[in-house]
Amino acid sequence: MIEITYYEMLLAITVIWIALRAAVCIKNKSFEWKRELRLLLFYICIIVIARFVYFPLHRIDGQIGTLIFDPKRIIPPWLNLDPFTFIHQRYDGWQINIIGNVTMFIPVGIILPVCFKKLDNVAKVTLAGFGMSLFIELSQFLFYDRGTDVDDLILNTAGVLIGAVLYFIFRRIKNPKDRA
Repeated sequence: MIEITYYEMLLAITVIWIALRAAVCIKNKSFEWKRELRLLLFYICIIVIARFVYFPLHRIDGQIGTLIFDPKRIIPPWLNLDPFTFIHQRYDGWQINIIGNVTMFIPVGIILPVCFKKLDNVAKVTLAGFGMSLFIELSQFLFYDRGTDVDDLILNTAGVLIGAVLYFIFRRIKNPKDRA
């Protein structure tokens, strides 16, 4: 059994981020401050989402709880493939779950097109956000106390869609000649 604290995960994500960004800069033989600052927004999204997706919302003894990897306990995984269970199965916190999943991913829908020029329309941004959410949901299979839920995938993607629509509306207002 391995217990992972949020700060350990934060350190791992940060080290991986710095290594990837350094590799890209070395490969491209250039370092663009403006681009790196924009990408920093995406990094912040990743660490905030990691906090709320992988770790308990409530504090334990004043601390963020740990993420537990125990290969003996991950099978059978907790998996919900029944869409919209929150509509017919009311449980404690279902409203917070809906609002939280949607609002947590709205910034992703705004930041993705800012950081990645190829994500130049709502459909591409939404698909990228769906892929990000799918990765998160599938990665939760590794942790017995986390669950993979199609509702989270739907709600997260809805948040990305809302963010992307807001971004492209704002962009069109700012630059009416922009057709994206």
